[in-house]
Amino acid sequence: MAAPAETRRMTPFYRALHRPQQIMGGERELMLFSMLIAGGLIVSALNFVATVLGLMIWLVCVHGLRRMAKKDPELSKVYIRQLRYANYYAAFSRPWRVGKSPRIY
Repeated sequence: MAAPAETRRMTPFYRALHRPQQIMGGERELMLFSMLIAGGLIVSALNFVATVLGLMIWLVCVHGLRRMAKKDPELSKVYIRQLRYANYYAAFSRPWRVGKSPRIY
């Protein structure tokens, strides 16, 4: 039996506690890693060609990571978990297969 509305306790639900961590619209870890790789290329070579190449690589990564984050803000974590659980997936049949009645012993 449900309690009357006036006796129910209201708990605030803060959005900041459940919002995914993103930088520039992409997943935080992947975005920082792409910045690190591009920055490392630029700083290690110290010439104009490496700077342009590093910025191009970084912009392509930003574009791809933002598109990934629009689909799912934690897509890389889901993918890694899917790889880890791959050995546990049970066998399955096709949807159009006609199943036999189960045998009861």
